[in-house]
Amino acid sequence: MAKDLNYVCTECGATHSKWSGRCDACGAWNTIQEEAPLTTGPGAKAIGAHRGRKVTLTDLASTPEAPPRTMSGVAELDRVLGGGLVAASALLVGGDPGIGKSTLLLQAAARFGRNGLKVIYVTGEESAAQVQMRAQRLGLTDSPVTLAAETNLRDILTTLDVERPDLVIIDSIQTMWSDKVEAAPGSVSQVRTAAHELTTFAKTRNIAVIMVGHVTKEGTLAGPRVVEHMVDCVLYFEGERGHQFRILRAHKNRFGPADEIGVFEMTGKGLAEVKNPSALFLSERDTATPGSVVFAGIEGTRPILCEIQALVSPAQPGQTRRSVVGWDGGRLAMILAVLESRCCVSFAGLDVYLNVAGGLRIGEPAADLAVAAALISAREDAALPVDCAIFGEISLSGAVRPVAQTENRLKEAAKLGFTQAILPQRPKRRAGTETAAGLDLREMRDLPGFVDTVFGLAPGERE
Repeated sequence: MAKDLNYVCTECGATHSKWSGRCDACGAWNTIQEEAPLTTGPGAKAIGAHRGRKVTLTDLASTPEAPPRTMSGVAELDRVLGGGLVAASALLVGGDPGIGKSTLLLQAAARFGRNGLKVIYVTGEESAAQVQMRAQRLGLTDSPVTLAAETNLRDILTTLDVERPDLVIIDSIQTMWSDKVEAAPGSVSQVRTAAHELTTFAKTRNIAVIMVGHVTKEGTLAGPRVVEHMVDCVLYFEGERGHQFRILRAHKNRFGPADEIGVFEMTGKGLAEVKNPSALFLSERDTATPGSVVFAGIEGTRPILCEIQALVSPAQPGQTRRSVVGWDGGRLAMILAVLESRCCVSFAGLDVYLNVAGGLRIGEPAADLAVAAALISAREDAALPVDCAIFGEISLSGAVRPVAQTENRLKEAAKLGFTQAILPQRPKRRAGTETAAGLDLREMRDLPGFVDTVFGLAPGERE
């Protein structure tokens, strides 16, 4: 196969099919040089000999300007976004059906509109009348937000190019379709194309775009995973239908911390922000109850105290159950194995139920010690003090490992009126009882010592 060569004039950049002594474009002599193609491969797939433009390169020492942000005025939403909405950014919001995604974004659109942004709300799942009825119920009819009910991607981009808004909300990305893709709306190719076109349009036109995404039965965003890589921020709207609390969690954020959460309460007039989630999650905790433990956790940059509940009951022969809500089931199995192997506390023949109160979902390992305390408390029918907070990670050897942001956890517990805390042994500190942030601290080195100290179970009494 002959080599695919190109001949380029070094003076004017003109290309020629063969070499010659003089450039026909600029008339210069001996300036035509042979140039190899950029890539090699099948002619239909490779880039070939045609060259593009040279991109601008910068070094790592350059200090770019911080992207402009617009605050919505809702502290919980601005916290999750990393300090406000960034111009020319693409966001993806997912959540279960009926959890309140459209309500949240309509309220956010109204807030951004009142703060000076030109906002367009594009609905593909509902009619314009349905969105208007929701706006009337929420008291948002006087907000400067324009509405469109459309699913044709070409028509939407044409409208946005003419109107030039500051923010556009697409509800939802699964309903958008492009006439260049021969597939049904909601298919992998349509979702990928629509997300790519909207994201590229947002970057080139300096428009912020928020896309609503459906979720699967497993709780992940439906469609190709590449959509999550395209956008700048991925948010999940979580919550249990039986609870009024809703949690907006950042799983990816290029402009702020990931795993940050914002807490909202569903009311008759929409979503109201919760400024002190710890007090709300613990509002119904008045008396000491076996199996109930308060965990001092960290969600993003915010310390949050929540209640972990455990129930242990005799099981039917051969039908032992392990049920978990709000925590990892595999992590529960590990804690049960460590308790039995290292502490001789057996849960054989017992059903175990674990629940995180308030609909909150915990993912950090620092909850291990609180879960173990709740399990033993339920098994022994021994209640822990109602003013005691617990946190710490448990290793497979039974050691209680230190966790990050210990002081922030203790300060949050002290602010809510707690008087004592059980935590891992901290380095360079004397073990035993001491006072920090107004708390009586008990530091634990390993899980067997914790079981003996807190519950008074000697090794011979644990069976």
